[in-house]
Amino acid sequence: MSDVALKDVVKRFGSFTAVHRMSLEIPEGSFVTLLGPSGCGKTTTLRMIAGLLDPTEGDISIKGRRINDVPIHRRNLGLVFQNYALFPHKTVADNVGFGLKYRSVARAEAEKRVRQALELVQLPHLAHRYPSELSGGQQQRIALARAVVIEPDVLLLDEPLSALDANLRENMRVELKNIQKRIGVTSIFVTHDQSEALAMSDRIIVMSEGRVEQMGPPEEVYNTPATEFVARFLGAANILPAEALGVSREEIGLDVAGFGRLSIPRAKAPRLAGAGKARFVIRAERLQLLPEDAPGDDRIAVPAVVEAVDYQGQAARYFLRLDERQLQAVNMIDEHPFAEGTTVSLRLRPRDCAALPAEGGRDDG
Repeated sequence: MSDVALKDVVKRFGSFTAVHRMSLEIPEGSFVTLLGPSGCGKTTTLRMIAGLLDPTEGDISIKGRRINDVPIHRRNLGLVFQNYALFPHKTVADNVGFGLKYRSVARAEAEKRVRQALELVQLPHLAHRYPSELSGGQQQRIALARAVVIEPDVLLLDEPLSALDANLRENMRVELKNIQKRIGVTSIFVTHDQSEALAMSDRIIVMSEGRVEQMGPPEEVYNTPATEFVARFLGAANILPAEALGVSREEIGLDVAGFGRLSIPRAKAPRLAGAGKARFVIRAERLQLLPEDAPGDDRIAVPAVVEAVDYQGQAARYFLRLDERQLQAVNMIDEHPFAEGTTVSLRLRPRDCAALPAEGGRDDG
């Protein structure tokens, strides 16, 4: 059962189309992320669901009810914004309970629900403080408590972690996902941060220029990108020109620039229908570097030269020259990375690769 559904939704601002015929269904109780760069239409989509913007065309439904003409205060949605939007002159308890005043909730019941919401975000001891007395992380939790206290049908989160520092942001994304699981509310999360989307989501909707590029579970979107945009936007991907030699039920044969002939699982190239030009995708962390004279194994191995090294502590990002192309590889290291100028054995497993049709693509390097 879907809690939120969009059917052929379009949003135009004058002659500019921000969202192009978007259709999707969001399952009940799921955590779904709208992911994409600035200007891709993700926040516009969220604001249409919230009732802050009207769609130009199409229908939006929540729990099977069309809500295009339903005002925001009658949609029973919980909203959490990037700036938290707390009232500075109200206490934490009054901020959390604000939405209950307009829902005819009895005072005793409202106090009980505010207390439960503050316990949910582990801040009951701050009920009588003011927002100015709270840290950024505490303010974010209070904003979340205010959103869930009304027992919303859907929780909408517009980049709520972006104002936090890096360490707190990582902690809060775990906390936010745990809270969502505990209360079981359908949640739609907007972010441009790929790591947030991958860590938190049941499903990811990748958007570009107002269009949906791909929808699916994080593992599927990351490991089997449907388009070159998705491959490049999610993590560091090496994309090479290739020739599809033939397709069977189980495998696809490819001739890949720099690596030669190999076969990948059919499931890793669902959009390739047969022989012809293709694009070969291998993620940076799936390429392994070994000393040039390392013994062979079951992986495909080619020589490459280390051109630059980005040392990251436990790992290193290598920029490698393979023939006339530059590739990236991210490898864990014990102590020291390979030095610049070193010739290494660059290895991959075909099952770690994916392939796309060639149309609209471009060569790397």
